Formats: sequence, C-alpha cells, structure tokens
Amino acid sequence: MTQAIQITSNGAVETVTLNRPEALNAMDEAMIMGLQDYLRSLHDRHDVRVVILRAEGRAFCAGLDLKGWTPRADEGAVHAGWRTQRAIATVMQLMRSCPQPIIACAQGAACGGGMSLLLASDVRYCTPDFRMNAAYIRIGLGGCDMGSSYFLPRLVGSSLASEMILSGRFVGAERALAAGFVSEIADMDSIGSRAEALAADMLLASPMGLRLSKDALNRNIDAPGFEAALALEDRQQILLSMTEDYAEARRAFMEKRPPAFRDR
Repeated sequence: MTQAIQITSNGAVETVTLNRPEALNAMDEAMIMGLQDYLRSLHDRHDVRVVILRAEGRAFCAGLDLKGWTPRADEGAVHAGWRTQRAIATVMQLMRSCPQPIIACAQGAACGGGMSLLLASDVRYCTPDFRMNAAYIRIGLGGCDMGSSYFLPRLVGSSLASEMILSGRFVGAERALAAGFVSEIADMDSIGSRAEALAADMLLASPMGLRLSKDALNRNIDAPGFEAALALEDRQQILLSMTEDYAEARRAFMEKRPPAFRDR
C-alpha cells in the first residue's frame, strides 16, 4: 500500500511529501498519524535542521477526508469527531513546536485543513495555480478551525482574514502574495529549487541559532509588549554568544571561509 507521507533526506534537510494524489492529498487517518509521528521525532533530531513540506499531484491538500477515518466500536459520534479533530490539531501544534523551520511548497488547492498546514509552516511558496480557502464554513461548521482564527489575521490582516473565514471564498496566488501569505510565486518546475535554496541559506546559521530564532518568532507573536520581546531576544543573544559555534562563526567571518559548525 502506498504510504500516505514520504520522507526523503538530503543532508540536514528533510522533505516531507503528502502522497495521496488520487485523493487530492485529503487528510485521512494514516496521513495525520504519520505526520504526528514524524513531527514528534523532530524534537529530538538535531541532525535535521530544516524541513520542506510538499505534496504530490495537482493539489496540495483538499482538507479532511471524511471517509478516511476508521470508526471505533466503543465510541459515539461526538467522541469520534473529537478524536479526529484533536488528531489534526495536534499536527499543527507539533509543526509550531518543532525546532526546525518548515518551508512549504503548495500547488493547486489548499482547502480547510490543507490551508492550515500552510498556516502552521514558517515560510510558504506557491505555484501560479494555487488557491486556498477556509472551507470549514462551507460544510455547516464554523470558519475558525485548525488554527485559522489565530494565524490568518496575523499573516494577512483582519479584513482579508474575516472575508475568508466568514465566506469560505477562495483566494488565489497573486492575492496571497500581495497579502504576505506566501513569500514568492514560482512555477512547478522551480518551486522545489526555491525552497532548497532558502534551506541552504538557513543552514549558514549556527544550528542552535536557527532553532532559537524560530522559538523567538513563535513566542514573540504573543509577547505582551515590546519590552517582553526585547527581553527574550537579549537572553537568547547572550546565551548564543557563549557557544563554540559563535566563536567559530567569528573566526570564519574574519578568515572569509564557511563556518564549520559543531552544534556546541
């Protein structure tokens, strides 16, 4: 049976591929549990420094596969729904808490939970045919789901976020770029190389510096104010200045050579 996700490695960069193209990469139980297991493992795998998230086929992810979850004899409808809901939400939480930056490459449609996978990523690229929507409200549910009410206003502003969440309307690639949802639009032949080039630039940072930078970005989204954000940054910078990698970075800069980091 085809694996719902595939993992490939290239040095310190790993690529996670959603691999249900025949179902437009809709989220079934195997995919979500596979993502959970993989993302949990990243918390203790400092050999992996950057993750690229991509999908096979003509769509990034069509959202929830309503037929892709096995019912359990010992649970009612509410309990089954809650289990599915929490399983997918846990993926979004693990994406934010893992220390590796996640670069997402999206083509075609990203609906509902598919859009939320992009929201939970750190950097997003898309193809010209990309389109996304908060599909949840179109199926009788609320438009706020899987982190959309948290991330979307922070990424695109309250007006566009409200338009999307309250209507379920699709937003295409050009508008996503203009709103700051994606960093760049690239065709299908080059989007992967754009992500790999960004990953290579990230690898120029010290391993701990990269991890703590993602951590600070996450925490300071919710910082109570400027002073709290500065306090976190100050502590991280002094901590990093005591590492062997910092001394190596300074030597490499003076000697005009790439640093040889040891994550120490």
